[in-house]
Amino acid sequence: MLDAIVAVVVVILLTTGVLIMVGPRNAMRRIRSLRRPKGIAAMFQPRPVREVASRVVNPKTQRVLVAAARLAQWLRTHGQDDAARDIRTSAARMTGNEPAGLYALQTTLRRVRVVNVTDSAAQERLRALVSELQSAVQDRFEQLELLPFKRP
Repeated sequence: MLDAIVAVVVVILLTTGVLIMVGPRNAMRRIRSLRRPKGIAAMFQPRPVREVASRVVNPKTQRVLVAAARLAQWLRTHGQDDAARDIRTSAARMTGNEPAGLYALQTTLRRVRVVNVTDSAAQERLRALVSELQSAVQDRFEQLELLPFKRP
């Protein structure tokens, strides 16, 4: 009998200690969350989907992404699928690791400058898109202070 009383007191003290560490409000929330769904039909209904907040992108980063998308689309329509894929991959890398994506874009831009198009108007458009992306990448590099840049 004495053992049972000691066991009950130990359980009460341990429960009280856990409640004090967790806090009374958190403990009540957790107890409420353990409620079972009402009826069997509630178990088969899908849970409501939570909305995931989109990541806010820096305006200069957004400018780089837009310029990269324009250049990739132009290259793709003019038969340069490999270069377009490289640019898209580099731009996608910016969402996870921006400096790595910027360096990859810069490397890809070096390869794109070598692309030749037979039409002179198309070649001018390619130069304009490449220079737009190059200036956007350079601005973002300067803003992130990744590379030393020269002031004119």
